[in-house]
Amino acid sequence: MPGIDECLLEVMRLPGARGASVVDWTSGLALGTIGESPNGDHEATAAETAEVARMTAEQPAFARLTAGGVAERSEGPPSTAVEDVIVTTQDGYHMLRFVETAFDSSVFLHLWLSRSEGNLALARLRLGELAERLVLA
Repeated sequence: MPGIDECLLEVMRLPGARGASVVDWTSGLALGTIGESPNGDHEATAAETAEVARMTAEQPAFARLTAGGVAERSEGPPSTAVEDVIVTTQDGYHMLRFVETAFDSSVFLHLWLSRSEGNLALARLRLGELAERLVLA
């Protein structure tokens, strides 16, 4: 069970990985970073990606449906409805993978992946596996 540093090192082994971070989506703070940052500032990137994570997680459109087909508004952590968010740019992908935790599940992994060198499907699967194993102390 990897901690933040070990998890980020594993993420950077993915083909095309340019940078990664573990971010608290409620505060926008980076709990750990590695590699490059899209705008040159890991803390600013963490705050910006936290906004995207928060907007996505709080939208009723992404709520889980009940057995009767009615949208169930998620008041709890984002992991109850949203697994990940993928943003595509001309030269890369930004993947935000929500991490379930024992306390409040307000953490996500952010991977910045090169579009020409990366494999989006592989990265998504691998990020999901790492998110399940990540230990936050």
